[in-house]
Amino acid sequence: MPTAAPYDPVDRLYRDHNNWLQGWLRKKLGCAANAADLAQDTFIRILAACEKSRNADLDLREPRAYLTTVATRVLSNHYRRQSLEQAYADALRLMPEAVTPSPEQQLIILETLNQIDSLLDALPHKVRAVFLAAQLDGMTYDEIARQMAIPPRSVRRYMALAYERCLLAHS
Repeated sequence: MPTAAPYDPVDRLYRDHNNWLQGWLRKKLGCAANAADLAQDTFIRILAACEKSRNADLDLREPRAYLTTVATRVLSNHYRRQSLEQAYADALRLMPEAVTPSPEQQLIILETLNQIDSLLDALPHKVRAVFLAAQLDGMTYDEIARQMAIPPRSVRRYMALAYERCLLAHS
């Protein structure tokens, strides 16, 4: 008797609940095409998580609650990406035409901004706050420590962690 492929539980979850998930997302988004895309992204994320953990056991008591949780994260990423794209489009409109990047450069810049956003979002809250204060606000470690009421050694540790994550993401 052949053993089940590692994706079988995800396949069953997809077959049993994809239409329901698309309907749930359609109510949230008001767009059937975007709902279908995000439902697909939800199942891809679940499949990737199963493959990463080498655990395809999805014996879920409440599969729709599980799907809602994962889809809510996917939806949040979608809205954040939309917001970032809108901010970039607004910035482009303010640029003189002579220095506006080509469409290819704009796409590369937007992809890079999305990668940076994902990287920052994955950092713990304090690490992200310290990193942004140093990088965007130009604050010294001592200034950050005073403002955030944390020891300077914590600022150094948080910065080291943020730099490590940046380097790992870049490689």
